[in-house]
Amino acid sequence: MAEPSFVASTLPVQRSFEELGTPLRDVTFCVVDLETTGGSPTNCMITEVGAVKLRGGECLGTYQTLVDPGCAIPPEITVITGITESMVTRAPRIESITPSLLEFIGDSVVVGHNVRFDLAFINATLEAQKRPRLPNRSIDTLALSRRLLRPEVSNCKLGTLASRFRLDHQPSHRALDDALATGDLLHLLIERSSAVGATGLDDLVALTTLAGGPQASKLRLTESLPRSPGVYMFRGRSGSVLYVGKASNLRSRVRSYFSSDQRRKVAQLLRETTRIDHRECVNSLDAAVQEIRLIHQHLPRFNKQGKTSGRYPYVKLTLQERFPRMSIVSGVKHDGGMYLGPISSRRIARLLIEAIEAAVPIRRCTARISAHPDRTECTASQLGVAMCPCAGSVSETSYRRSVDQVVVGLSDDPESLLAPLRIKIDSLAQAERYEEAADVRDRAAALSGAIGRQRIFSLLYSAGEITFTADDCRMQVKRGRLVSVGGSDLRPLKLPEPEGLAAAPSGPPNRDEADEMLCVGRWMAANASKLTLESVSGVLAEPVQRPASFVPTGKSVARRVVSRRPPTLRA
Repeated sequence: MAEPSFVASTLPVQRSFEELGTPLRDVTFCVVDLETTGGSPTNCMITEVGAVKLRGGECLGTYQTLVDPGCAIPPEITVITGITESMVTRAPRIESITPSLLEFIGDSVVVGHNVRFDLAFINATLEAQKRPRLPNRSIDTLALSRRLLRPEVSNCKLGTLASRFRLDHQPSHRALDDALATGDLLHLLIERSSAVGATGLDDLVALTTLAGGPQASKLRLTESLPRSPGVYMFRGRSGSVLYVGKASNLRSRVRSYFSSDQRRKVAQLLRETTRIDHRECVNSLDAAVQEIRLIHQHLPRFNKQGKTSGRYPYVKLTLQERFPRMSIVSGVKHDGGMYLGPISSRRIARLLIEAIEAAVPIRRCTARISAHPDRTECTASQLGVAMCPCAGSVSETSYRRSVDQVVVGLSDDPESLLAPLRIKIDSLAQAERYEEAADVRDRAAALSGAIGRQRIFSLLYSAGEITFTADDCRMQVKRGRLVSVGGSDLRPLKLPEPEGLAAAPSGPPNRDEADEMLCVGRWMAANASKLTLESVSGVLAEPVQRPASFVPTGKSVARRVVSRRPPTLRA
């Protein structure tokens, strides 16, 4: 299978402004600084406002005014700021300057050194005047300084930074002086941030959560990533693929791995990564399918989903036997049996079989009936939970009715299998036997999920070749596999044609194509209202009745719920 062409993120490329988001030189920043009578916006007032508007390294204007707080200024505040009560006696009240301040700020990005403090006072003032809160995006130079400058200074106070880096303006605890110094610091931080690949406004806003770990220097690997849908691959020193992922915004998603989230596997992934490749895709379906194909091809060590597709088991109803039973098998054969799958794991397959056996008293033992006509009944038969013919007391005719119920439940009427399980869950919950109810719920969830997946397979197989458009993009799906998107032929990456029973519309797919078929089917269902159908070579019709969904309350299917609350069902 040919590998798609990827762009290595270490290569310099010419990027458009659209790819970069909003270039920092085109962003209008409004640096704001306030002097107040204290630290709490609920019971303290503003005494001075200073602001400076910047764009492209140039000052567009300044704003400065003293404000009459309407209360006494504490002596300790006067010592720090030098603002006395006599200075603000004839100053305007905050209500009268609010319109001009909002006009000055406009739609610019608000900047401040500990900007949360200034925004808290501004928003408290706006709320008191029954005005909406300030909606502008904001940048905190204090947080950025801690990320980019902390190793070079003893602390990140504005005065310390201004002195250490010899900024043109020095802070004096007066609003305009501090705002001008913060503006100089902003320019320094923008220059420093370019070393870690911050080229757009979104990069700068996100930088406070990025570049915090020991692998911050590798942020440069993300410089050429576009802001568009696609797939990305983390590669190791030898070029081997470590991880494959998809994203609606490649740049934002990949850079998020460098955030403060220090999960063990993410940290290890970043340590081993030496290159990040990407491929742009037309839309989210294209990206999702390419992700699945690349995971199947490379089996990346850090991926969890999709790597074990080669070992997916099937659940089989042995219809070729006189007394059919359920079993877990590794593949599909021409033996007349009814197959369900592939299933993601043998654990889920076992839960599925247990759900069927709990709903229908089908045989559970594996003994050959004809070889032991007089043997003692198996334990399940003695307990009355299985209609087992191992003792020779069950006729083929009566047993066939149970088998027919299983066949109908798996193919046409899933509720006939799920309803007994729902009744059992309710009765156990009413008896406050919540752990047992959770066990039954887990089995019902496995069965419901398997039937739902099987219906997706059957739907796509019977439809044959589907051509449709979504968001002005023309796509083509053949037997559940994406073969064309936006005029691009994906056939070099397509998976081999199914063989054996999988070639029949009602049969299960092979392991390699199952993940892609589920991806395509679920995407089409989720975006059905956006699709315009052009042609279908077969029959595209979903059964009216869908299996109910059994959703655990915050616990995985594998774990036993020990909560004292009844399990939750969602139909």
